Amino acid sequence: MRFSVPVVPILAAVLAAGALPSAALARPALVKAVPAADAAVTRPTTLTLTFSEELAPVSGIDLVMTAMPGMADHKPMPIKGFTAKTSGKVLTVALPRPLPVGTYRLSWHAVGNTADQDRAEGSYSFKVR
Repeated sequence: MRFSVPVVPILAAVLAAGALPSAALARPALVKAVPAADAAVTRPTTLTLTFSEELAPVSGIDLVMTAMPGMADHKPMPIKGFTAKTSGKVLTVALPRPLPVGTYRLSWHAVGNTADQDRAEGSYSFKVR
């Protein structure tokens, strides 16, 4: 007895199934930041990071002042007291007061708002003048 199996529909189904995981496994990538990397800005009260994917509420940042004018031996100083909120692809950080003059390193972690919650992270620096 011989069975006839339609090859084209099976091959199409296999190829389509292989295409789905790549979209489902997309990690959030930083596409825009205010202030931007290496920018010099005037005393911000809000930081905004925009990503390529929707974010889960566990996404956030760490902010550290790495240099202060007139202090050659300034040790890194963590900035505390801010609130971070996600809305869609945007992470907004509200600072309790304007940042003092100095250099800052912003380290972010973004968790995708998908079932597998892919995580991405990165960092950049900016200056407050």
